Amino acid sequence: MISLHLKLATAAAAASVLFSNSIAAPSDSYSAKQELAPAPKAARVRITQGPSLEMADGNSAIIRWRSDNPGGSDEHYGVVHYGTSPRELSQTAKSHIRLNRSHADTVFRVRVDGLAPRTTYYYTVDSMAANGRVDRVKSPVRRFTTSGTGERVAAYAPQPALGPR
Repeated sequence: MISLHLKLATAAAAASVLFSNSIAAPSDSYSAKQELAPAPKAARVRITQGPSLEMADGNSAIIRWRSDNPGGSDEHYGVVHYGTSPRELSQTAKSHIRLNRSHADTVFRVRVDGLAPRTTYYYTVDSMAANGRVDRVKSPVRRFTTSGTGERVAAYAPQPALGPR
């Protein structure tokens, strides 16, 4: 009886190894390294919603906007240019996003860190492909004010663009 159990266990182990190797073996018809060619670049990209402040605390903010799907490389970045003067937006924050080709538009969210509490910041947004090529979708200059330490501001409505200077 022990001999029968030993033979069955050995046969099961051998079948398990053979079966797992056939599943793990690479297929000639598919390679995980295959990448899709870039999608056609949109003729014109425009912001369809926002940009707006999603959230801010004393040291950071999240800026959100929606645009037409820019096409091109699936690897993209949302970019926020910001500063404490509307005429000097010399600081930059960016967040990686992967475009979904089946969607007509894209939602960008960028976290801006290292801000000072109770300070007004001005910003504009854009997006760019992973190769650094911008989508030329720059927004008007907007503004937000960070909260005090330990406080949080949540705002979802777009802030008005600044008037002529």
